[in-house]
Amino acid sequence: MSLLSRLMACMAKLPRADTYDIAVEKNLKVPMQDGVMLLANRYYPRKSDSRPTILMRTPYGRGNFDYYARLFAERGFQVLLQACRGTDGSGGEFDAFRQEHLDSKPTVEWIKRQDWFNGDLALYGSSYLGYVQWPIAAEAGRELKALVAQMCSPDIRRAIYPGGSLALDIFLRWAVGVGQGGPSIPVAMKIQRRLKRGCDHLPLRDADVVVSGQPARFWRDVVDHEPDDDWWKAQDYWAPVPQVTVPVQLFSGWYDFFLPDVVRLYEELRRVGRQSHLIVGPWAHGSWQVIQHDVREALPWFRAHLLGDRSGLRDLPVHLYMMGANEWRDYADWPPAGYRPQRWHLQSEHRLAPQAPVASEPDRYRYDPANPTPAVGGIGQVTNFGVKDQRKLEARPDVLTYTSAPLNRDLEAIGHVQVELYVRSSLEHTDFFACLCDVDPSGKSINVSSAIFRVRPGHPAPEADGCLKVCFDLWATAYRFRSGHRIRLQVSSGAHPLFARHLGTGESLATATTMKIAEQSIYHDPARPSAVILPVSA
Repeated sequence: MSLLSRLMACMAKLPRADTYDIAVEKNLKVPMQDGVMLLANRYYPRKSDSRPTILMRTPYGRGNFDYYARLFAERGFQVLLQACRGTDGSGGEFDAFRQEHLDSKPTVEWIKRQDWFNGDLALYGSSYLGYVQWPIAAEAGRELKALVAQMCSPDIRRAIYPGGSLALDIFLRWAVGVGQGGPSIPVAMKIQRRLKRGCDHLPLRDADVVVSGQPARFWRDVVDHEPDDDWWKAQDYWAPVPQVTVPVQLFSGWYDFFLPDVVRLYEELRRVGRQSHLIVGPWAHGSWQVIQHDVREALPWFRAHLLGDRSGLRDLPVHLYMMGANEWRDYADWPPAGYRPQRWHLQSEHRLAPQAPVASEPDRYRYDPANPTPAVGGIGQVTNFGVKDQRKLEARPDVLTYTSAPLNRDLEAIGHVQVELYVRSSLEHTDFFACLCDVDPSGKSINVSSAIFRVRPGHPAPEADGCLKVCFDLWATAYRFRSGHRIRLQVSSGAHPLFARHLGTGESLATATTMKIAEQSIYHDPARPSAVILPVSA
């Protein structure tokens, strides 16, 4: 019996355990095609016949997921918890995201040959443990019965370079943390102390040494290969997604940096007629609330598809937390029916309204990468994530705000949020950042959804008058703006260090050190009607 598993079961409000008499076989050797041995632990109810197997593969050390394995084993499953290549005693060299197809198929075939395997297999995990499911999901054979893929993507590039801009502090932290042996508390504390210095350092290629004292292979790969580089194709598993035939449960948070790909996965699986469920809560990646919900959501899915007990499944496949209303809701699909796009136009005098704008002069600001616009909340990690008070940020001269009149009734937005900005910049290379906010009657502004877009020559193509029409999606949302509150859109050119500051030169991300100031203009007139587009209830 594990005290930690008992504590976590209580906190997560899990169903009562079938047994606490769990056997653990440690350091099982699983051979790969190149002769490398990967180590795994097997957890199973000691006094039970062979049970369905849940496979978890991690680069973070098996000990960090011991209690997860026990939670499932205590409730009727057996778990194989495997250390990825080059981690926690497994042979070979760890090459993040690029070797998982090589190792996942031999692992599954090895499981099928074991006398304790009863013929039913499932895959489970979050983040990297979710990513490793996609290289094998379409190839595992008839024995695979279900997936639970949480806060992950089949293509890590989209999370590393959202909108074309580098998610700096998230992946610098990850790169140097994994390089020093995984997310132990001492390592995490050391990284946190030095992370700001690393994020501010130029050139970025050396930021890993500033933070950890040594180069990190994954970090060098990331900054040396920008998002349009063919190097990324080796870790992209979007193509096989339509061939995944087993039921898939997808799990994310409104402030999870993987959210755009999680909802895209749901839409793609539903498009080809696959059975999938989508759960999105008011969480950021790795937040404590996620730990309280992830196993609780996975257990009914596994019981339904591995044990034939469907009593715990919801009737509708989409389970969303409606922020602002602070309640869970179920829907038949994503995006839910009954919501239509509504344009809220930027106006003169920093107003926001559904009406088309009238003739007006553009608003202007200066973006200086030597004093970059900071990130406040959103999709970050550790302490700077989720909902944050935006008032101090909005007082900066490099942040424009456009605010509606107080709403005379509640307004609900559920689905994809978009912005269309007509802009002009003094530089060919620059960024535009937008953040949708809710302003309460006291004037407090909190972030709801945001995103960044990187401009480069020809992307987007200039309009006839020479300005640029910059269109991009913010993070999807489910939010109720209450009566008396106001809707606000922030526009700026950065959110440092959440996203790497744009230096304005177009030089290599890895080696650039020269900075240029960008003079930015935002248009809002009949010919250039900048807007935020909200999916609102009809």
